Parts: sequence; C-alpha cells; structure tokens
Amino acid sequence: MTPPMIPDVQLIDNSEQRTPLALVLDCSGSMDGAPIDQLNQGLSLLEQELKGDTIAAKRVRLLVVKIGGNDEAQVVGDWIDAMEFVAPSLQAGGTTPTGLAVDLALSKIEEEKQRFKQSGVAYTRPWLFLMSDGSPTDDWQGAAERCRQAEKANKVAVFPIAVGDEANSATLGEFSGKGLLAVKQMRGLKFRELFLWLSASMKVVSQSRPGGKVQLPTTDNWSSAPT
Repeated sequence: MTPPMIPDVQLIDNSEQRTPLALVLDCSGSMDGAPIDQLNQGLSLLEQELKGDTIAAKRVRLLVVKIGGNDEAQVVGDWIDAMEFVAPSLQAGGTTPTGLAVDLALSKIEEEKQRFKQSGVAYTRPWLFLMSDGSPTDDWQGAAERCRQAEKANKVAVFPIAVGDEANSATLGEFSGKGLLAVKQMRGLKFRELFLWLSASMKVVSQSRPGGKVQLPTTDNWSSAPT
C-alpha cells in the first residue's frame, strides 16, 4: 500500500488555485560562459516579475530540473509558490541527459497534482518548459513518447525552446505532439526577453479558470521559427 503524501504547508495556508510550471533547463558544458550567465539572470528576472504580481505570486508553482553533470538530471528547486521562490544559481558542465530530465519532471508533475487533489486545491494544466542548446546524450526516445502521451491526455502543456544555432530543434519537437511546430527558436541569447514572455504568460494563465483557454503574449521579440 502506497503511504499517503506529506501535506504541503503552502497548500494548506494558501488554498488559491495553482498554475504549475516545471522548468527543465539544459546546463551541460556547452552552456558555459555567457549562456549560463544569462540563463541565471533570466531566472532572477522571472522571480522578480512573478513576485511583483499579486495573483501570480500566490498561484504560480515552480519546479526547476537541471540537465547536466555526469549523465544526471537533478531537481535544484522543488515545487514552491512564486512568492517564496528563490532563483537558483546554475553551473554549466557535463552531458545532456534530456530523457532523464523530462521523465523526472513528468513524475514530479504527477506527484504535485496528487498533492493538489489531497489538499482540495484546483489547478490549471501544468507547463513543462524544456530548454536545450544541443542534442540529448541519453536514450531519450521513450521519455519523448511519454511526454507526447501526457500532452495528448491534457496532463501537461509542453513548450520546447531551442537555444542557439547548435540546438537540435527536430529532437526537441519529438517531446510534443505538435512536433517541430511546437519548438521556439531563441534568437541569439535573448534570455531576458524569453523570461519576460514566460512571466507574462504565467500572469495570464494564473488568472484563468482550470480547463479554460487563454491568449498568450506574442513571442515575436525573442523567437523565430526553426528551419
């Protein structure tokens, strides 16, 4: 028999509906230098923007999964409300086990949904925000299939982001049922613009009703279609 989950105090103290955001971030060796520095600045900007919005601060829940190290995927920031979120300082190094990271994120999302249900907290569809500047170095195909199926079943919304010219957009597209059409190619290192878009999107989604539809902000100022 599976033991009951430990209740999350934040869900007891704050019964507002939630918008879960799982950030799955490539921190492999190729991200060293300016990319990882600007990624960290982007995370800090996301923290500030969400904390500055009265509704988003209470409703957005964040999880940070790091891709990198010695074929590892690591939770560097477990689920927490935006009002308590502190952006981690990520270091670049190692390989790109994207499959492991996505499987970890999907598992954490399902655990969090169980906590919501246990606490009687409503929630909008979780986002899985997958960012990479290269290609996976593990057996990622199974994880991609599980991710597509989760998206098809409306368990998660997948947002693949390709960073730089070496990013494998075709592979990133395999993690979504929309394929390459789902992938956004970041122009240059526009991490600031990307995270401003992400925070603006979270503000919009956090005010929506579970199961409803919203119009997200345009991505024109930071992305282009991958070719």
